[in-house]
Amino acid sequence: MKIVLLWTDVMVWLLVVSLLLWAWTVSSSPQVRKLWHTVFKSSIAMASAIILLFYLLFALLDSVHFRLATPSNESQNKTLQYGGITSLLDVMFSHNMKNTERTYSAPFATHEYTKSIVIDEQGVTKQEYLPLEYVGKGDDITSKSIFAGFVGLAIVGVLIFMHILWRGRGGLKSELPWRTAYITLGVLIVTFTWLYLLSYHYHVLGTDKVGGDVLYQSLKSIRTGVLIGILTTLIMLPVAVILGVSAGLFGGWVDDGIQYLYTTLSSIPGVLLIAAGVLSMQVMMDNNPTWFETTLERSDLRLLFLIIILGVTSWTGLCRLLRAETLKISQIEFVTAAKAFGVGKMTIIRRHIIPNLMHIILISVVLDFSGLVLAEAVLSYVGVGVDPTMHSWGNMINQARLEMAREPMVWWSLFSAFVFMFILVLAANLFSDRIQRVLDPRNKS
Repeated sequence: MKIVLLWTDVMVWLLVVSLLLWAWTVSSSPQVRKLWHTVFKSSIAMASAIILLFYLLFALLDSVHFRLATPSNESQNKTLQYGGITSLLDVMFSHNMKNTERTYSAPFATHEYTKSIVIDEQGVTKQEYLPLEYVGKGDDITSKSIFAGFVGLAIVGVLIFMHILWRGRGGLKSELPWRTAYITLGVLIVTFTWLYLLSYHYHVLGTDKVGGDVLYQSLKSIRTGVLIGILTTLIMLPVAVILGVSAGLFGGWVDDGIQYLYTTLSSIPGVLLIAAGVLSMQVMMDNNPTWFETTLERSDLRLLFLIIILGVTSWTGLCRLLRAETLKISQIEFVTAAKAFGVGKMTIIRRHIIPNLMHIILISVVLDFSGLVLAEAVLSYVGVGVDPTMHSWGNMINQARLEMAREPMVWWSLFSAFVFMFILVLAANLFSDRIQRVLDPRNKS
């Protein structure tokens, strides 16, 4: 096995390590730890956080790429040969990748969705629904669903029991809504276990035009949505914070220059900037095909460029907001006193400005995450998003345009993309609402 590091894989794992280090650092501060404890006292916030972590888990499983060695036909050739790039999620759903049908089929169907012209043994031409090749014939879906439910409940029971033991050993007596957390985790694991085990016998969310499994495509699209939402926000965040705080605190020509910059960018339609950047990058990639060994590496680089372009074009709103808030904070008594005592500007920013802007920054991060997930779907729909060969909810929606106009209508691809995207965006919005309530210093309740 040969480990393959794509650009986005490196970025997402560096992000995970940075978040773990940040959480460890924050846990040493009693005040900050109390604030986050208050955030998770809400049942809605706890359930939303578990859903977001569940999505992140699938994104991480799909961010471990490797190439497996393939057996060589020549006995004298001792050089290892490797196959295509795959991920841990691909290994889990290898049966769905191999079991490709001929064309459309509805969820849990045993026959194709449309009639095909066949010629029987007597030479008579007729139309009939052909049976699916990789679907169990005569299988009892009820008994398999019951078995999958028991397996899911067993997994949930083991995880909850281990967590209760850990809480008891650590002497933790918190007021967090653990019952809500257990119920949410149980629903997610039982649902996924049911979908996964039945996927060996059925196409639980149907198949697309070329017979690909829609459940596998929907799960593969999680990585694209999560990476665009998280990485784009983190690329945009330092630019917005540095420029916004500098404009509000230093004033003068610094403020004028930064205002001119974000006003100019805001006056240009964002879609045009993104389309120009993506198309220019696409021309460069087409002129240099030797840069890439596989199609996945090519589509991954396009995803990275799209993340950078979205980050460069989406910082202006947060920058304007932080500038206005910094102007207000810089007139408060403790900042004026710090200036009078000769405290340096960088110390004022670090000790007084940034801590009072953290609630705005955190709220904007979560809200921008939701907006960027939706933006990817829109951009891919109009053809300037991720590579058409990459799995994403935007590409699924784009392909569903003609499917919705068919007779009979093919609805499950659009429905699957909508449900997966809706749950992710809803969880992020509910979690950001709770953060706003707790971290906003103006909210005394």
